[in-house]
Amino acid sequence: MPLPAIDPAEYASQLADKVTQFKQAFAPFAVPEPAVFPSAPLHYRLRAEFRMWHDGERVDYAMFDPAKPKQPIAIEQFDIADESICAAMPRLRERLQASETLKRRLFQVEFLATLSGELMISLIYHRPLDESWEAAARELAVELGVQLIGRSRKQKIVLERDWVLEQFALDGRELRYKQIEGSFTQPNGGVNRQMLGWACEQARGSGGDLLELYCGNGNFTVALAPLFERVLATEVSKTSVEAAHYNLAANDIDNVAMVRMSSDEISAALVRTREFRRMKDVDLDGYGFSTLFVDPPRSGLDAPTVELARGFDRILYISCNPQTLQENVAALQATHDIAGAAVFDQFPYTRHLECGLLLTRRGGRG
Repeated sequence: MPLPAIDPAEYASQLADKVTQFKQAFAPFAVPEPAVFPSAPLHYRLRAEFRMWHDGERVDYAMFDPAKPKQPIAIEQFDIADESICAAMPRLRERLQASETLKRRLFQVEFLATLSGELMISLIYHRPLDESWEAAARELAVELGVQLIGRSRKQKIVLERDWVLEQFALDGRELRYKQIEGSFTQPNGGVNRQMLGWACEQARGSGGDLLELYCGNGNFTVALAPLFERVLATEVSKTSVEAAHYNLAANDIDNVAMVRMSSDEISAALVRTREFRRMKDVDLDGYGFSTLFVDPPRSGLDAPTVELARGFDRILYISCNPQTLQENVAALQATHDIAGAAVFDQFPYTRHLECGLLLTRRGGRG
Protein backbone atom coordinates (compact mmCIF):
# COMPACT_ATOMS: atom_id res chain seq x y z
CA MET A 1 0.00 0.00 0.00
CA PRO A 2 1.52 3.36 -0.99
CA LEU A 3 2.18 6.10 1.53
CA PRO A 4 -1.10 7.88 2.30
CA ALA A 5 -1.83 11.37 1.02
CA ILE A 6 -2.54 13.70 3.95
CA ASP A 7 -5.30 16.19 3.11
CA PRO A 8 -7.41 17.43 6.05
CA ALA A 9 -10.03 18.67 3.59
CA GLU A 10 -10.68 15.04 2.57
CA TYR A 11 -10.72 13.62 6.08
CA ALA A 12 -14.47 13.74 6.79
CA SER A 13 -15.42 12.05 3.51
CA GLN A 14 -12.74 9.38 3.91
CA LEU A 15 -14.00 8.56 7.41
CA ALA A 16 -17.58 8.43 6.13
CA ASP A 17 -16.51 5.87 3.53
CA LYS A 18 -14.88 3.70 6.21
CA VAL A 19 -17.99 3.87 8.39
CA THR A 20 -20.13 2.80 5.43
CA GLN A 21 -17.83 -0.17 4.80
CA PHE A 22 -18.11 -1.16 8.47
CA LYS A 23 -21.89 -1.04 8.38
CA GLN A 24 -22.01 -3.13 5.21
CA ALA A 25 -19.59 -5.71 6.59
CA PHE A 26 -21.58 -6.20 9.80
CA ALA A 27 -25.09 -5.84 8.34
CA PRO A 28 -25.59 -9.66 8.36
CA PHE A 29 -25.20 -9.54 12.15
CA ALA A 30 -27.88 -6.85 12.65
CA VAL A 31 -25.34 -4.36 13.92
CA PRO A 32 -26.93 -1.24 15.46
CA GLU A 33 -25.96 2.23 14.29
CA PRO A 34 -22.35 2.64 15.41
CA ALA A 35 -21.08 5.54 17.46
CA VAL A 36 -18.38 7.26 15.38
CA PHE A 37 -15.26 8.65 17.01
CA PRO A 38 -13.15 10.71 14.60
CA SER A 39 -9.53 11.67 15.00
CA ALA A 40 -8.05 15.11 14.92
CA PRO A 41 -7.11 15.57 11.24
CA LEU A 42 -3.52 16.58 12.12
CA HIS A 43 -1.02 16.06 14.96
CA TYR A 44 -2.72 12.91 16.21
CA ARG A 45 0.13 10.38 16.24
CA LEU A 46 2.03 9.97 19.49
CA ARG A 47 4.48 7.51 17.91
CA ALA A 48 6.65 7.98 14.85
CA GLU A 49 9.74 6.29 13.48
CA PHE A 50 12.01 7.16 10.59
CA ARG A 51 14.99 5.69 8.85
CA MET A 52 17.95 8.05 8.80
CA TRP A 53 19.26 8.49 5.28
CA HIS A 54 22.91 9.46 4.87
CA ASP A 55 23.98 11.26 1.71
CA GLY A 56 27.58 12.34 2.05
CA GLU A 57 27.73 14.56 5.14
CA ARG A 58 23.99 15.14 5.15
CA VAL A 59 21.49 13.08 7.16
CA ASP A 60 17.71 13.21 6.71
CA TYR A 61 14.61 11.55 8.07
CA ALA A 62 13.30 9.15 5.46
CA MET A 63 10.39 6.84 4.75
CA PHE A 64 9.92 4.31 1.97
CA ASP A 65 6.98 3.69 -0.30
CA PRO A 66 6.37 -0.09 -0.53
CA ALA A 67 5.88 0.39 -4.27
CA LYS A 68 9.46 1.75 -4.51
CA PRO A 69 11.22 0.18 -1.48
CA LYS A 70 14.75 1.26 -2.46
CA GLN A 71 13.94 4.91 -3.04
CA PRO A 72 13.99 7.03 0.14
CA ILE A 73 11.49 9.84 0.59
CA ALA A 74 13.04 12.63 2.63
CA ILE A 75 10.69 13.88 5.36
CA GLU A 76 11.00 17.58 6.11
CA GLN A 77 7.88 17.71 8.26
CA PHE A 78 5.40 15.11 9.50
CA ASP A 79 2.16 16.90 10.26
CA ILE A 80 0.26 13.85 11.48
CA ALA A 81 2.69 13.53 14.41
CA ASP A 82 2.09 15.13 17.78
CA GLU A 83 3.18 18.76 17.88
CA SER A 84 5.99 17.94 20.32
CA ILE A 85 7.43 15.49 17.78
CA CYS A 86 7.06 18.01 14.98
CA ALA A 87 8.87 20.64 17.03
CA ALA A 88 11.69 18.27 17.99
CA MET A 89 12.37 16.85 14.53
CA PRO A 90 14.20 19.83 12.95
CA ARG A 91 16.11 20.58 16.16
CA LEU A 92 17.23 16.97 16.44
CA ARG A 93 18.26 16.75 12.80
CA GLU A 94 20.29 19.94 13.13
CA ARG A 95 22.14 18.60 16.18
CA LEU A 96 22.75 15.26 14.51
CA GLN A 97 24.03 17.00 11.41
CA ALA A 98 26.54 18.97 13.47
CA SER A 99 27.86 15.99 15.48
CA GLU A 100 29.80 13.18 13.86
CA THR A 101 29.64 11.32 17.17
CA LEU A 102 25.86 11.31 17.16
CA LYS A 103 25.41 10.94 13.41
CA ARG A 104 27.86 8.18 12.53
CA ARG A 105 26.06 5.02 11.45
CA LEU A 106 22.77 6.22 12.88
CA PHE A 107 20.16 3.95 11.33
CA GLN A 108 16.77 4.90 12.77
CA VAL A 109 15.04 7.38 15.09
CA GLU A 110 11.90 6.61 17.09
CA PHE A 111 9.71 9.15 18.88
CA LEU A 112 7.19 8.48 21.65
CA ALA A 113 5.11 11.41 22.96
CA THR A 114 2.29 11.72 25.47
CA LEU A 115 -0.81 13.88 25.68
CA SER A 116 0.64 15.27 28.92
CA GLY A 117 3.72 16.66 27.16
CA GLU A 118 6.55 14.17 27.69
CA LEU A 119 8.74 13.05 24.80
CA MET A 120 11.20 10.16 24.41
CA ILE A 121 13.60 9.71 21.51
CA SER A 122 15.43 6.48 20.70
CA LEU A 123 18.48 6.61 18.44
CA ILE A 124 19.31 3.27 16.84
CA TYR A 125 22.77 2.59 15.43
CA HIS A 126 24.70 0.07 13.39
CA ARG A 127 27.76 0.43 15.63
CA PRO A 128 28.66 0.03 19.31
CA LEU A 129 28.05 3.10 21.47
CA ASP A 130 30.85 4.36 23.69
CA GLU A 131 31.51 7.01 26.34
CA SER A 132 31.92 9.78 23.79
CA TRP A 133 28.48 8.99 22.38
CA GLU A 134 26.96 9.01 25.86
CA ALA A 135 28.51 12.40 26.68
CA ALA A 136 27.20 13.93 23.45
CA ALA A 137 23.80 12.31 23.95
CA ARG A 138 23.47 13.72 27.46
CA GLU A 139 24.04 17.22 26.12
CA LEU A 140 21.46 16.58 23.41
CA ALA A 141 18.86 15.30 25.90
CA VAL A 142 19.24 18.39 28.08
CA GLU A 143 19.07 20.73 25.10
CA LEU A 144 15.90 19.13 23.74
CA GLY A 145 14.33 18.45 27.14
CA VAL A 146 13.58 14.79 26.33
CA GLN A 147 14.24 11.27 27.53
CA LEU A 148 16.96 9.85 25.26
CA ILE A 149 17.93 6.25 24.62
CA GLY A 150 20.70 4.82 22.49
CA ARG A 151 20.47 1.36 20.96
CA SER A 152 22.72 -0.87 18.94
CA ARG A 153 23.04 -4.63 18.66
CA LYS A 154 22.92 -6.15 22.18
CA GLN A 155 23.30 -2.68 23.67
CA LYS A 156 20.89 -0.21 25.24
CA ILE A 157 21.99 2.98 26.97
CA VAL A 158 19.33 4.72 29.05
CA LEU A 159 20.39 8.21 30.10
CA GLU A 160 17.65 8.76 32.69
CA ARG A 161 14.66 6.44 32.22
CA ASP A 162 13.28 4.34 29.39
CA TRP A 163 9.64 5.32 29.84
CA VAL A 164 7.34 8.32 29.70
CA LEU A 165 4.35 9.04 31.89
CA GLU A 166 1.03 9.61 30.16
CA GLN A 167 -1.66 11.46 32.08
CA PHE A 168 -5.15 12.60 31.08
CA ALA A 169 -8.66 13.10 32.45
CA LEU A 170 -11.43 10.55 31.88
CA ASP A 171 -14.90 10.63 33.44
CA GLY A 172 -13.78 12.84 36.31
CA ARG A 173 -10.65 10.79 37.04
CA GLU A 174 -7.02 11.63 36.28
CA LEU A 175 -5.47 8.51 34.74
CA ARG A 176 -1.72 7.83 34.72
CA TYR A 177 0.17 5.33 32.59
CA LYS A 178 3.82 4.33 32.38
CA GLN A 179 4.68 3.75 28.72
CA ILE A 180 7.92 1.82 28.28
CA GLU A 181 10.20 2.26 25.28
CA GLY A 182 9.74 -0.50 22.75
CA SER A 183 6.45 -1.78 24.16
CA PHE A 184 3.02 -1.33 22.61
CA THR A 185 1.12 1.89 23.27
CA GLN A 186 -1.91 3.32 21.52
CA PRO A 187 -0.62 5.55 18.68
CA ASN A 188 -3.52 8.01 18.60
CA GLY A 189 -3.90 9.42 22.10
CA GLY A 190 -7.04 11.41 21.45
CA VAL A 191 -8.88 8.47 19.91
CA ASN A 192 -7.60 6.16 22.64
CA ARG A 193 -9.23 8.37 25.24
CA GLN A 194 -12.50 8.14 23.27
CA MET A 195 -12.14 4.34 23.14
CA LEU A 196 -11.75 4.22 26.91
CA GLY A 197 -14.78 6.44 27.39
CA TRP A 198 -16.94 4.27 25.12
CA ALA A 199 -15.79 1.05 26.81
CA CYS A 200 -16.61 2.49 30.24
CA GLU A 201 -20.05 3.55 29.05
CA GLN A 202 -20.79 0.01 27.81
CA ALA A 203 -19.52 -1.56 31.03
CA ARG A 204 -21.30 0.79 33.42
CA GLY A 205 -23.94 -1.03 35.46
CA SER A 206 -22.69 -4.52 34.54
CA GLY A 207 -21.82 -5.46 38.11
CA GLY A 208 -20.00 -8.64 39.03
CA ASP A 209 -16.41 -9.36 38.03
CA LEU A 210 -14.47 -8.73 34.83
CA LEU A 211 -12.13 -11.04 32.96
CA GLU A 212 -9.78 -9.12 30.67
CA LEU A 213 -7.55 -10.79 28.10
CA TYR A 214 -4.63 -9.11 26.26
CA CYS A 215 -4.52 -6.28 28.83
CA GLY A 216 -1.15 -4.88 27.70
CA ASN A 217 0.05 -2.14 30.02
CA GLY A 218 -3.40 -1.87 31.58
CA ASN A 219 -4.69 0.77 29.18
CA PHE A 220 -8.31 -0.43 29.52
CA THR A 221 -7.83 -2.12 32.89
CA VAL A 222 -7.17 1.16 34.69
CA ALA A 223 -10.28 2.74 33.17
CA LEU A 224 -12.63 -0.23 33.65
CA ALA A 225 -11.60 -1.59 37.05
CA PRO A 226 -13.68 0.82 39.20
CA LEU A 227 -16.84 -0.36 37.39
CA PHE A 228 -16.49 -3.95 38.62
CA GLU A 229 -16.15 -5.67 41.96
CA ARG A 230 -12.97 -7.50 40.91
CA VAL A 231 -10.90 -7.89 37.75
CA LEU A 232 -8.72 -10.77 36.57
CA ALA A 233 -6.41 -9.46 33.83
CA THR A 234 -4.00 -11.46 31.66
CA GLU A 235 -1.09 -10.53 29.41
CA VAL A 236 1.89 -12.48 28.00
CA SER A 237 4.43 -9.66 27.54
CA LYS A 238 6.72 -9.35 30.56
CA THR A 239 7.37 -5.66 29.86
CA SER A 240 3.67 -4.91 29.56
CA VAL A 241 2.90 -6.77 32.79
CA GLU A 242 5.55 -4.72 34.57
CA ALA A 243 4.00 -1.50 33.26
CA ALA A 244 0.50 -2.69 34.16
CA HIS A 245 1.50 -3.29 37.79
CA TYR A 246 2.96 0.22 37.93
CA ASN A 247 -0.15 1.73 36.34
CA LEU A 248 -2.53 -0.02 38.72
CA ALA A 249 -0.58 1.27 41.71
CA ALA A 250 -0.25 4.78 40.24
CA ASN A 251 -4.03 4.94 39.88
CA ASP A 252 -4.78 3.51 43.36
CA ILE A 253 -6.52 0.45 41.93
CA ASP A 254 -6.55 -2.54 44.28
CA ASN A 255 -9.23 -4.83 42.87
CA VAL A 256 -7.18 -6.28 39.98
CA ALA A 257 -5.26 -9.57 39.93
CA MET A 258 -2.67 -9.78 37.13
CA VAL A 259 -1.45 -13.07 35.71
CA ARG A 260 1.07 -13.51 32.93
CA MET A 261 -0.77 -15.98 30.72
CA SER A 262 -1.93 -16.31 27.14
CA SER A 263 -5.61 -16.38 26.22
CA ASP A 264 -5.59 -20.13 25.49
CA GLU A 265 -3.87 -20.81 28.83
CA ILE A 266 -6.42 -18.83 30.84
CA SER A 267 -9.17 -20.55 28.85
CA ALA A 268 -7.76 -23.94 29.87
CA ALA A 269 -7.44 -22.82 33.48
CA LEU A 270 -11.04 -21.59 33.65
CA VAL A 271 -12.49 -24.84 32.33
CA ARG A 272 -10.10 -26.79 34.60
CA THR A 273 -8.42 -28.78 31.83
CA ARG A 274 -4.97 -27.59 32.99
CA GLU A 275 -3.44 -26.29 36.18
CA PHE A 276 -0.82 -23.55 36.20
CA ARG A 277 1.60 -22.66 38.98
CA ARG A 278 1.18 -19.02 37.96
CA MET A 279 -2.44 -19.31 39.13
CA LYS A 280 -1.68 -20.77 42.57
CA ASP A 281 -2.59 -17.52 44.34
CA VAL A 282 -5.76 -16.94 42.29
CA ASP A 283 -9.04 -18.35 43.60
CA LEU A 284 -10.90 -18.87 40.34
CA ASP A 285 -13.93 -20.29 42.14
CA GLY A 286 -14.32 -17.01 44.00
CA TYR A 287 -14.95 -14.97 40.86
CA GLY A 288 -18.41 -14.20 39.54
CA PHE A 289 -17.60 -13.06 36.02
CA SER A 290 -20.28 -11.02 34.31
CA THR A 291 -18.21 -9.54 31.50
CA LEU A 292 -15.34 -10.55 29.23
CA PHE A 293 -13.22 -7.75 27.78
CA VAL A 294 -10.87 -8.49 24.89
CA ASP A 295 -8.57 -6.33 22.78
CA PRO A 296 -6.75 -9.03 20.80
CA PRO A 297 -4.02 -8.80 18.15
CA ARG A 298 -4.97 -8.62 14.48
CA SER A 299 -5.45 -12.39 14.35
CA GLY A 300 -8.48 -12.05 16.64
CA LEU A 301 -9.66 -14.68 19.14
CA ASP A 302 -8.50 -18.26 18.73
CA ALA A 303 -10.95 -21.18 18.93
CA PRO A 304 -10.48 -21.92 22.68
CA THR A 305 -11.04 -18.26 23.53
CA VAL A 306 -14.17 -18.07 21.37
CA GLU A 307 -15.45 -21.14 23.21
CA LEU A 308 -14.66 -19.44 26.53
CA ALA A 309 -16.48 -16.28 25.40
CA ARG A 310 -19.69 -18.21 24.77
CA GLY A 311 -20.11 -18.62 28.52
CA PHE A 312 -20.21 -14.87 29.27
CA ASP A 313 -23.36 -12.77 29.42
CA ARG A 314 -21.49 -9.75 28.09
CA ILE A 315 -18.49 -9.55 25.76
CA LEU A 316 -16.86 -6.18 25.22
CA TYR A 317 -14.64 -6.50 22.15
CA ILE A 318 -12.19 -3.91 20.82
CA SER A 319 -10.75 -4.91 17.46
CA CYS A 320 -7.96 -3.61 15.24
CA ASN A 321 -9.04 -5.93 12.40
CA PRO A 322 -12.69 -5.88 11.26
CA GLN A 323 -12.17 -9.05 9.20
CA THR A 324 -11.18 -11.27 12.14
CA LEU A 325 -13.84 -9.53 14.24
CA GLN A 326 -16.43 -10.64 11.68
CA GLU A 327 -15.16 -14.21 11.92
CA ASN A 328 -15.39 -14.16 15.72
CA VAL A 329 -18.86 -12.59 15.70
CA ALA A 330 -20.03 -15.24 13.23
CA ALA A 331 -18.74 -17.95 15.59
CA LEU A 332 -20.65 -16.33 18.47
CA GLN A 333 -23.84 -15.62 16.52
CA ALA A 334 -25.70 -18.62 17.90
CA THR A 335 -25.30 -17.41 21.47
CA HIS A 336 -24.84 -13.63 21.32
CA ASP A 337 -26.36 -10.54 19.70
CA ILE A 338 -24.64 -7.22 19.01
CA ALA A 339 -26.06 -4.70 21.49
CA GLY A 340 -23.69 -1.80 20.82
CA ALA A 341 -21.13 -0.76 18.21
CA ALA A 342 -18.53 1.93 17.68
CA VAL A 343 -15.81 2.82 15.19
CA PHE A 344 -12.61 4.60 16.18
CA ASP A 345 -10.47 6.25 13.52
CA GLN A 346 -7.02 5.60 14.99
CA PHE A 347 -5.35 5.89 11.58
CA PRO A 348 -6.77 8.67 9.38
CA TYR A 349 -6.00 8.64 5.64
CA THR A 350 -5.59 4.84 5.64
CA ARG A 351 -8.02 1.94 5.15
CA HIS A 352 -7.47 0.88 8.74
CA LEU A 353 -10.35 1.23 11.21
CA GLU A 354 -10.59 0.16 14.86
CA CYS A 355 -14.00 -0.89 16.07
CA GLY A 356 -15.78 -1.94 19.22
CA LEU A 357 -18.75 -4.21 19.85
CA LEU A 358 -20.81 -5.07 22.90
CA LEU A 359 -22.24 -8.56 22.55
CA THR A 360 -24.91 -9.81 24.96
CA ARG A 361 -25.91 -13.41 25.40
CA ARG A 362 -29.39 -14.29 24.25
CA GLY A 363 -31.50 -14.75 27.35
CA GLY A 364 -28.61 -13.52 29.58
CA ARG A 365 -28.58 -10.73 32.13
CA GLY A 366 -27.16 -8.25 29.55
